[in-house]
Amino acid sequence: MEIRKAAARDIAWLIEHDAHAGAWEWESIVGQNRAYVARADGETAGWLRYGLFWDEIPFMNMLVVLEAYRGRGYGRGLVEHWEDEMRRLGHKRVLTSTVSKEYSQHFYARLGYEAVGGFLLPGEPYEIILSREI
Repeated sequence: MEIRKAAARDIAWLIEHDAHAGAWEWESIVGQNRAYVARADGETAGWLRYGLFWDEIPFMNMLVVLEAYRGRGYGRGLVEHWEDEMRRLGHKRVLTSTVSKEYSQHFYARLGYEAVGGFLLPGEPYEIILSREI
């Protein structure tokens, strides 16, 4: 497994596979070094992108591992790589969120994330905010 910062050469693929961020956003994310890709056998297996909550706390906006690569440690690898980078940059805490009906809340709990709150938007499932000291 290779995990590296996303680069300009990854943008077209990421736009094609991430319905939540368009071309302009991906240009910005990659330009700010706020995304990582996991690769296996020359193929992209998944990605992680993040921003800053309150302009200071790293917030993982998206973690995706393609179906064919799930259950093989790529998600854990991406998260741990990101946490190591955030720690190296001097951060003491990271955040993420997931909707209550998704299994990912259990994945994050196994990685040491704890629910610290949440919110409910009209017509949407409850969004759980998760935090972890690093």
